[in-house]
Amino acid sequence: MLKRLPGYGLGWAPNRRIIAIAVGLACLLALAAAAATFTGRGTRPHAAPPVPPPEHGSASPTGQPSSGSGPVAGPPRISDPVEFAKAAAKMLWSYDTRTTSQAQQLAGMEAWMTKEGEYGDWASVSAQIPDPVLWSRMADQKQHATATINEGHYPAAFKQALSEDPAAITKAYIYAVTVTGKQTITWAGGGGAEDRSLTLAVQCRPSADCSLVAIAPRVAP
Repeated sequence: MLKRLPGYGLGWAPNRRIIAIAVGLACLLALAAAAATFTGRGTRPHAAPPVPPPEHGSASPTGQPSSGSGPVAGPPRISDPVEFAKAAAKMLWSYDTRTTSQAQQLAGMEAWMTKEGEYGDWASVSAQIPDPVLWSRMADQKQHATATINEGHYPAAFKQALSEDPAAITKAYIYAVTVTGKQTITWAGGGGAEDRSLTLAVQCRPSADCSLVAIAPRVAP
């Protein structure tokens, strides 16, 4: 009997192109290969140069979510990469099979994606939820999950890469952000909580709201 969804939020798609997109520099391809596999807790980088934030313009300063697609909350209208990545991680780690179909969950997640097709990697994001058959089995058990976010930060290698080539970010304004938190899962007759960590690529162009680009196959410290 299925009691919880193993690894929901941890289903890394084996696609190193994600890191290349997020960083825009070849050196971070090595990061994808060398980064440790998911350990349940991210590592905050130390002594790394600051990352230039995106310019703030017409994006809403309130951080209120836009209209979502069905039961899934829409993306917040903010232009800060770390705050957006934290909101995206919370969305990815939250679900309710009692009220949401697998198709509705996918549609809600897709609303967070960048509209610039040359950068978005929908496969890495959609891989975070199970197929319709498993989702149906989860619904039979009334499985649902909520998430709390501990922190978000730019990976050390991302900071280092930008310090070496600050202009690299200005082509696509895509940032790598690692987020840690906790996911609480409840099902009929039980429940539990687990630490979560993932690295996301988010796009935050000047004078525009942020959007989700991809999820990295490894957690970058």
